[in-house]
Amino acid sequence: MSNSVSTFKDFYQTTDILGQAQTPHLNQRYSDIATFMRTPLVRDLNQVDIGIIGIPFDGGVTCRSGARHGPREVRNQSTMMRAINVVTGVKPFEMARIGDLGDVHFNDLFNLDQAVEDIESYFLAIAEQRVLPLAVGGDHSVTWPIMKALANVQQEPVAVIHIDSHTDTWGPYKGSKFHHGAPFRLAAEAGVIDPNKTIQIGIRGGQNFADGLEYSRQQGMHVITIEEFDDLGWRAVAEKARAIIGDHPVYLSFDIDGLDPVYAPGTGTPESGGITMREAQRLLREFRGMNFIGADLMEVAPPLDPSGVTALNGATLLFEMLCLLVEAPFLASRRS
Repeated sequence: MSNSVSTFKDFYQTTDILGQAQTPHLNQRYSDIATFMRTPLVRDLNQVDIGIIGIPFDGGVTCRSGARHGPREVRNQSTMMRAINVVTGVKPFEMARIGDLGDVHFNDLFNLDQAVEDIESYFLAIAEQRVLPLAVGGDHSVTWPIMKALANVQQEPVAVIHIDSHTDTWGPYKGSKFHHGAPFRLAAEAGVIDPNKTIQIGIRGGQNFADGLEYSRQQGMHVITIEEFDDLGWRAVAEKARAIIGDHPVYLSFDIDGLDPVYAPGTGTPESGGITMREAQRLLREFRGMNFIGADLMEVAPPLDPSGVTALNGATLLFEMLCLLVEAPFLASRRS
């Protein structure tokens, strides 16, 4: 595919019922059907380089539900995103064909094992077409089948940058291993991720904090507590992540509760004393050029935040992650 601006303009352009050309992501922000960042709703994977996918599922929460509504409200708030990252100068919609791929559909919603399989199958189909996935949850349990699908296609364990207030490496909870406190433990045990190339940033809480913290460290994961993050600073933490991961294929997972509840009250397990929104944005920008094979934003629970600020900040972080994906070496190799 030609990488000219005109080609991308053609991709984002639609025709209305009167035959008039329209470019939805340049129209009024309150018009048209809400899609992620006003991108086209696409079903054909051959048409996109980066696909944004909703996962309306919170069957893995251990306390406060509501993240099943996350994708829809993040879509609404993402209409406020700009066409350019004014700090880095990245213009994602002029660099790649980016489409909203809709939501994962579930065949048996109340069966956790089946839900995990449905998500894995969905992302396996995306990854096999070499489309970069950018997922929006949903509770954090859904990151496990996403990483499993990507590692299957990569045919090797992937590196991970995990920003969160919890390590999410706990064991079974109330009889189930599929919950939002376990995705990175499941991935490590299955050989899906490389613990020695995994960094967990902003850690400060959990129902059984010692269990998850000790497991992560025993497996070789690099845990940066919020106190260490505060002492080192966002730039030094980003440099540490780069040194650990290098050019290895890496997956980025951002739990919105990694932010302080001041910036994200609408989440299932808020933990006070977290990362500020500005620190999060600057941290993400320092990951430019890393070999990303996908990313996700998890745990936005709109019913727990009537103000909408959690979804707005989630959409803002999603845009920062999109700007990382469009510069990923993986995407450049796909075009060659």
